Amino acid sequence: MKIVDLQMYHVRPRWMFLKITTDAGICGWGEPVLEGRAKTVEQAIMELKPILIGADPLKIEYLTQLMYRGTYYRGGPILMSAISGIEMALWDIKGKFYNAPVYELLGGLYRDKVRMYGHLKPTALAGDFPVSDMLTLAKKRMEEGFTVVKYSVIPPIKPLDNKKMLDSIVNRFAAVRETVGDAIDVAVDFHGRVSPAMSIRILKELEQYYPLFVEEPVLPENVEGMVQVARSTTIPIAAGERLISKWGFRELIEKQAVAVVQPDLCHCGGIFEARKIAVMAELYYMQLAPHNPLGPISLAACLQLDACTPNVLAQEHPAMENKQDLGVGILKEPFVIEKDGCIHISQKPGLGVEVDEEALKALEFIGDWDTPHLFFDDGGVADW
Repeated sequence: MKIVDLQMYHVRPRWMFLKITTDAGICGWGEPVLEGRAKTVEQAIMELKPILIGADPLKIEYLTQLMYRGTYYRGGPILMSAISGIEMALWDIKGKFYNAPVYELLGGLYRDKVRMYGHLKPTALAGDFPVSDMLTLAKKRMEEGFTVVKYSVIPPIKPLDNKKMLDSIVNRFAAVRETVGDAIDVAVDFHGRVSPAMSIRILKELEQYYPLFVEEPVLPENVEGMVQVARSTTIPIAAGERLISKWGFRELIEKQAVAVVQPDLCHCGGIFEARKIAVMAELYYMQLAPHNPLGPISLAACLQLDACTPNVLAQEHPAMENKQDLGVGILKEPFVIEKDGCIHISQKPGLGVEVDEEALKALEFIGDWDTPHLFFDDGGVADW
C-alpha cells in the first residue's frame, strides 16, 4: 500500500482538514491547523508531500521521524502542526487497514467512555460578556449533562493590575461556583495573559472556591515562572497547549510545574507523540487533559488517545451551539455527549469517523481566518 495523494480543505469557522489517499482505496483524515496560520501550515504540508507520495502509510513512526528530523531545524508550531495532521491521517489509514480502532493499536481499551468538558462562552474566542450570560450558559451545560466546565479570563490583565480587576475575576468565579454547586468541577483558563506576581495574588483568592485547575496562569515559555506560581498555591496548575513535542514538555514535567498536562494533538506531533507525553506525565502522577478548541477530526483523535490512556482527567471541546465541533454537518455520524457528560467510545476502525465530503463543500473557505488581537488601554499589545 502506498500514499498517492494529499488534499486539504479549509473549513469554517477556522479549521483545516487533510485527506490522505492510498492506492488501496483506503483514505485517512487529519486536522493539521495552527489557528490563524492555516495557510502557512498548508504550505508546510505541500513541502512535506514529496516525502509522503509513494511511501508506505503504515510506517507511521518512520515517516514522522523523517519529517521531523530530516529538516535539520526540528520542531516549531508550523512544522509540528503539519506533522500532527499527517500523523492522525496515517493512524486513521492504519486502523482501517487492520479493521481496528486506533486505541486497539496503542494498547487496547482502558475506559468505555470519556468525561467531556465544555466552555462557558459562546465560542472559545468570544470577547468578554456579562456574568449573567455566563451563568445562563452554566445552567445549560448542567442540563446537557456536563460535570466539568471551563471559561477563559478574557480581558487583558496588566502585569501588576488593580484590585478592581482582581475582584472582578474572583467574583466571576464565585458566581459560577454558586450557580453550579460543589458537585460540578469548574476550571479557569488564564490563557498565559497574567504575570507570575498577579497570578499568585489571584490564585490566593480563588482557592476558597476549589477550581479543578487553573490553566496557563503564566506563559509556559518560562518554566521557572510556572514553578513559582505552582509552589504558591494549592490549586492544580495545567498547561501544555502551546508546547511542541515531548521535548517541549520535558522541563515542565521534570520540574513538576503542573498537575495537568494539556498536549494539543493538532500541534504536539499527533496521537502517538501525545501518548508518549502522557507516559512522561504518568511518572510524576500528573493527569492528562488534551487541549482541543478545534474541530471534529481533532476530537476524534483525542478520543482515541483518551480511550487507551490511564491518566486522562477529562477531554476539552468548544461546546459550540451548532454542535459543529461534534461533527454536525461534517461527519456522517456526529459525536453525541450523553446525559452523563461523556462520549462513549466507538468500536469503528481508525479514528472512528466518516467525513461527509459533500456536506464539507458548503463549509469551505479560503482559510484566511486570523487570531484576534488584544490591546491594553494605553495601546500596548496584550498577550492573546
